[in-house]
This record gives sequence, C-alpha cells and structure tokens, in this order.
Amino acid sequence: MSRRPARPVLYFSFRSPYSWLALKDLEARFPQAPEAIEYRPWWEPDEPSRKELERRGAPFPYIPMSKAKHLYILQDVKRLTQTRGIEVAWPVDIDPWWEVPHLAWLAARRLGQDRQLLAALWAARWERGANICDRGVLRAVAEEAGLDPVPLAGAVDDPGIRAEGLNCLQQVYEDDIFGIPYFKYGRHRYWGLDRLDGFIREATGTGLPEADVGTTDDDTKKNRLPGVLNPAGAYDHDTAGGCG
Repeated sequence: MSRRPARPVLYFSFRSPYSWLALKDLEARFPQAPEAIEYRPWWEPDEPSRKELERRGAPFPYIPMSKAKHLYILQDVKRLTQTRGIEVAWPVDIDPWWEVPHLAWLAARRLGQDRQLLAALWAARWERGANICDRGVLRAVAEEAGLDPVPLAGAVDDPGIRAEGLNCLQQVYEDDIFGIPYFKYGRHRYWGLDRLDGFIREATGTGLPEADVGTTDDDTKKNRLPGVLNPAGAYDHDTAGGCG
C-alpha cells in the first residue's frame, strides 16, 4: 500500500513579485489553499542569521542579479499585472531588513492571523510600493488590517520567533530550494509562476480538494484534470541563487 506524500508546500518571499502573483492566482482559483497547503517563507538573512546558518552547515546561497535581468523583470511583471487587470507600484529596496516582514508573518501565524497579514503585506508592498522592511510601516500595515501591531513589529526581537525563522531557512537548504515561488508535493517539484498549473494538477490528483478550473467550456473541462489552473507564465524574482 503506497503512502500519500506529506502536505503540499509552497515557498514564498515578500521580496518576489512572482510570489505575490502566484499566491493571488492560487488563492483566487483555490480558496482552500491556505488550509490545504503549507506556506513557508524564505528571505535573505541578516548577518546574525547568516552566521548561525553557516554554523549549522546550512549556508544561504546568493548570486547578485545583473542589471539586464533586473530590467527584464520590471518589464515582465508589468506585462503580467496588465494581463490580470491590476497595477503594480514597484518598491525601491534600500538596505532592506527582510527579517521584519517574514518574522512578523511567523508571529502572525502563531496567532492565527497569518492569512490577514499576508494579504496586507502583499498589498502594501506591490500595490502601494511601501517599504515593509521598516518596522513603522509594518505597524501601520498591521493596524490597517485590524491586527495588534506590537507582537508583529516586535517579532525580530523575539528569540522564539528568531529560532523559528532560522529553522525555516535551514529547511530551504535541506529541501534544495533555489528559487521562488517554489512548490513541492512529495517527490514532485515546481519552480516559478508558470509551474503553478502543474503543482495544482499533481496535488489535487492525490488528495487535495478540487480547485476551480476557471472555465465555462465543457469540452475544455473534460480534457483537464480536477484542480488544473490556467497557465500563468513568468519566472522567478531574484533571490537566493540569483534565480529568475
């Protein structure tokens, strides 16, 4: 008797516009996603976190993005948002401290508020161009979402949340994750926004609730497995490994 794979996993980062778009597409077509899929954050660690990861033998890989790649991503994300009928406000990251939003999300998850904070931070960063790595901005975002900002903005100073964050980054290393968004279900792995369709196909074919295929064409539905989403098309945003 074969054993079902563990819960499907989605790796995301607030830095990545492709993570933002992938989650918008996923949750619009598959509202059960936050309950059915394990969301795991990853980010470029600050110096204390980086040193601890190296001590654990789980170094964080990073290759800087070229100017040509950056310009391509700007153009590509503009195309993708236009086809979805949404506007993007490109943020300018100057010495960002990525622990601030990602550890805040981990703190929100402990409080059962991760879904609300996730949506609020996506909107603040990619729809308003806000610097969500600033704790003052994060406090304001949390308050606007109806959340208590104190435990969220203070997450970077919480040893327990810090330890949880390090475990997340160590898991990135152990899972051989090299880009985002990254989806995995058992032995099946999918990298990038344009692989969302394959991830949902595999996951729903082995136990996830059906997702809305988003089409009214009966013939098309007959030729698609339950849970298959319309292809999105795109690549990853620059993160660890310089993947794009």
